Amino acid sequence: MTVASQTKPRQRQLAGDRDWWKGAVIYQIYPRSFQDSNGDGIGDLPGITRRLDHVAGLGADAIWISPFFTSPMKDYGYDVSDYREVDPMFGTLADFDALVARAHELGLRVMIDLVLSHTSDQHPWFLKSRADRTNPRADWYVWSDAKPDGTPPNNWLAIFGGPAWHWEPRRMQYYLHNFLTSQPDLNFQNTDVQEALLDVARFWLDRGVDGFRLDTINFYFADKELRDNPALLPQLRNDSIAPLVNPYNWQEHVYSKNRPENLEFLRKIRSVMDEYGAAALGEVGDAQRGLEIMAQYTSGDDLMQMCYAFEFLSKAPLTAVRVAETFGRLADAAPDAWPCWAFSNHDVVRHASRWRLSGDAIKTYATLLMCLKGSACLYQGEELGLPEAEIAFEDLHDPYGKEFWPEFKGRDGCRTPMVWEAEAPNGGFSAAKPWLPVPPEHLARSASVQRDDPEGLPAHYRRAIALRHAHPALARGAQDEITAEGDVIRFIRRHGDEEIFVAVNLSDRPATIAGPGAGRQSIGDELGAAVPDADGAVALGPWGCALLRRGG
Repeated sequence: MTVASQTKPRQRQLAGDRDWWKGAVIYQIYPRSFQDSNGDGIGDLPGITRRLDHVAGLGADAIWISPFFTSPMKDYGYDVSDYREVDPMFGTLADFDALVARAHELGLRVMIDLVLSHTSDQHPWFLKSRADRTNPRADWYVWSDAKPDGTPPNNWLAIFGGPAWHWEPRRMQYYLHNFLTSQPDLNFQNTDVQEALLDVARFWLDRGVDGFRLDTINFYFADKELRDNPALLPQLRNDSIAPLVNPYNWQEHVYSKNRPENLEFLRKIRSVMDEYGAAALGEVGDAQRGLEIMAQYTSGDDLMQMCYAFEFLSKAPLTAVRVAETFGRLADAAPDAWPCWAFSNHDVVRHASRWRLSGDAIKTYATLLMCLKGSACLYQGEELGLPEAEIAFEDLHDPYGKEFWPEFKGRDGCRTPMVWEAEAPNGGFSAAKPWLPVPPEHLARSASVQRDDPEGLPAHYRRAIALRHAHPALARGAQDEITAEGDVIRFIRRHGDEEIFVAVNLSDRPATIAGPGAGRQSIGDELGAAVPDADGAVALGPWGCALLRRGG
C-alpha cells in the first residue's frame, strides 16, 4: 500500500479520534540529525518536512520532535531560552507551521518535546530572577541560602555530575539545577510559574500540535523543606538513568524529585490538553520507582494519557523473564495504567548494539514491541537497524559524555545523522560537514539501500505496524496471562470479542511450547509466524513468533 492510498482514511481518523494516542506508534525525530535542508551540517524543520513521507510510509501514527526552541545549545535544545520561538538553526515558526500541515496531510499527528522542569540560564525569566531577591521573578526558580559554613543547602546531586546547586553572587544564594549548571530548575511551588508554562502549552496547541512529550516529568517539584536525600543501598543501584560511575546513583531521590505535589500540576496540564483533544507522553526518569511512578501518573482520566519509564531502555538484556516481571510489577501498581514502550531513544545506546542483536533479532524485538500492551515509540534509524556509532573524544558534543569520559562516552553515539542515500555525501543528510560524523558502516544500511528489499528491516517494521493497526486487540486491548516459558514470552491480548495469543522466542535457539487450544487462526504469516501442529504444539524457530487469533 502506498503512502498516498493511506492518506484519506488516516485524515478521517485525525479529525475524529480523541483516543488516537492509545496504542499509537510514535516516531521520534532528533531534529539536529534528521535532514539538513540549508547546507550548514545541522538538521532543521524543513528537512523534517522533506522526509515525512518516509515516516508515513512506515505506518507511524505520530511524530515526536525533540526540542527545536531557541537555546544556547549547552544541552542541545534541552536548555530553552525562549519557549515560543524556533531556534534560527532549525528554521522559523512558518517552517514549523508548514511541517505540521504536511504531517497532517500524511495522517501523522505531531507531538513536540516540552522541557518544563528547567530553562536555560539565558532565559529572560532567569536573568530577571537572579538579579536580586525582590523582583517580580525572584521566586520563579528554586533558590536557597547557604548553610552557615557556605556550603550548599543539602546533599542533592546533579545527573550531569557534581552538586545540584550553583552559587549566584548577585543574590548571595544557591539555585537548584538537576542537570547542567546552565539549566536552573523552575519553582513549581509558585503558581505563577505553573500558569506561565500552561500558557506555553496553549501557544503550541493553538499552532496545531496534537500533543507533547514531557521531558523529566517527575522532576517538576522539589521538596519545600529541601531535606537531604537518603543514601541508596549499593545493591539497588543501576545504570538505567545515570552511568554507574556517576555518584547520582548513590542516593534515593525522594526529595529532589517524585514529589506528590506533582499530581495536581499534571491535572492542570491534562485539563488544558483536553480542551484541544491533545495527548501527553511523560518521561519518568527514576531508576528504582520508574514503573510505579508511571502507573501513578497514568491512572484515571485526569492525569497523563501515557508515560514511559526506562525498564526497556536499560543495558540489561530484555529477556522473556524481564518482560514478564515488568508487566507483573506494572499490574500490581496500577492495572489500568497505560505505558509507552521504547527500546531506543536519543539518551541511550541504540538497542541493536546495547543488546548485541542480529538482524533477525531486531525484527523479533520489533514484532514484540508491536504486540505489547501500550503505545510504542520508535527512534529514528532503528527501522534501518543502525548500530551505536563510535565517536572520538575530539568529535564529542554531549556535555554528559565529556564529564564522565572514558567510562561513559555520552549520548552522541545514538545521535549521529540519519543515512538516506548510500552514494550521496554524508549519506544524503547534508552536503556540508555534519555536526556529528556519519559512520561509514551506517551507509550500507541507508534508507535507499533497504527501501525495496522485501526482507529488509524497514519492510518488517511496516508489516509489524500494519498488523498492529489491523487488530484492535494488539493496539488497544487488555493484556493478561503473561508468562515466561524459558526464552519465550507469551501472553493474550483482548479487545471486544477479538482475542490474540502471542508467543515470541527471544533467543537464537528453537523452542516448542503448548499452544492456546483449537479454534484460532494464524495472523502473522507476513512476519514468518509459526502455526500449531496437529497436537496443538507450536514450534518456534530461533527468534520466531506465533500470533493466533479468534473472534473479532
